[in-house]
This record gives sequence, C-alpha cells and structure tokens, in this order.
Amino acid sequence: MSSRHKERHPIKSISWLRAAVLGSNDGIVSTSSLVLGVAAAHGTHSSILIAGAAGLVAGAMSMATGEYVSVYSQADTERAALDQERAELKADVKGEHRELTQIYINRGLEAALAKTVAMQLMAHDALGAHARDELGISKTLSARPLQAALASATSFAAGSALPLLVVAFGPEASLIPVVSGASLLFLACLGGLAAYVGNANVTRGVMRVTFWSALAMAVTAGIGALLGTVVT
Repeated sequence: MSSRHKERHPIKSISWLRAAVLGSNDGIVSTSSLVLGVAAAHGTHSSILIAGAAGLVAGAMSMATGEYVSVYSQADTERAALDQERAELKADVKGEHRELTQIYINRGLEAALAKTVAMQLMAHDALGAHARDELGISKTLSARPLQAALASATSFAAGSALPLLVVAFGPEASLIPVVSGASLLFLACLGGLAAYVGNANVTRGVMRVTFWSALAMAVTAGIGALLGTVVT
C-alpha cells in the first residue's frame, strides 16, 4: 500500500512569519522602551500608561502603512516583470523557449532533456514557467500587501500590549526593573519561537533578540533619566 509523502518546509512560512515576528518584536521593544524612558524621567503612572497606549496605536498604524507600501511596491515590480515576460512570449516564443532551455542546462540538465522539459512546461503554462524559473516569482513567495499589513499591525499591537499590561498591573515602585525583566522574557520567548518555527538555532535566536532589545531599552531609559525632570 502506497502512502502520500508530505513535506513541510519553513520557506513556506517566511512571508507571514517575517511580518509577525517583526511586528511583535517591534511592539514589545518600542512600547517597553517608551514607557521605560517616561518612567526614568519620573513620569506619573498615568502618564506612563498614556504614553504606552499612544505608542501602541501609533506604532501599529505605522507598521501597517510601512509594510503595505513596501510589499505593494514589490507586487508592482512583480506585475511589471510578468507583463514584460508576457509580451516577450507573445513576440518571440521560440527565443523564450531557448532561454528557458538554457536555464535548465545551467542547472545541470543535459541539453536534450532541458529542451524537452522547457517544451513541456511551456505547453502547460509558459508564463508560469518563466515566472518561476527565470524571474523567481512563485505563488508561495509572491507579495501580498494586505496580508503583510494586517499581520504587522496585529502582531505589533499584540506585542505592544504585553509591556503595557505589566505597567498597568505591576508595582509602581519598581516599574523599571519589572517592565525590563518582563519585556526581555517576552522577547526571549518570541525569538525562540521564531527560530523553532523556522528550524533555526533556538539559542542563537533568543540571544540575538534579547541582546539588541536590552540595548535599545537601556539607551532609551538612559536618555529619559538624563533629560527628565521631577514632576512636583
């Protein structure tokens, strides 16, 4: 009895994983750094909460806008490349067949086999074959602006909410160490999860995200302490 063999490759998760990890990481780092800076400047508990909430909303909108514009630009580039390829196929299909054949030869196929493969793939879907093997455009890795924007905004808001909740329910007297510790813990979990899903080294992922995030929070808190004034 034969059984179907299914493989799961991390590359299929790259687009949504990149946006989700980037958004969550930015949400935690940005909001925790912001509230730590205000706390180090001797801000009141309510002002710290307001600053964090404003940072959550502004950051989520900024992430969504930036990701949408960036990925939409990529989608425009892909569409322009496909339009050009479509026109070239219409104008010189034999030349495009030779081009695809040469691509397969360069990848290791014998000339006769490469010619046969190119002929059969072009008979099935000429534009799809050239998009995939000449341009490197596939359905798996194609740009999806709305999906990327939504993932970035949602993940940023989710990440940003974590240190904000710590501020809301944590002890005011030790807000800075509590927010710092909790945020680094959240970031370590996020870095480890991202590395695990992507089949990368988990320890390296955790160390990388915690080190740079700790540095960002330390710099922001330091600036707040230097420039802040005591509210009387």
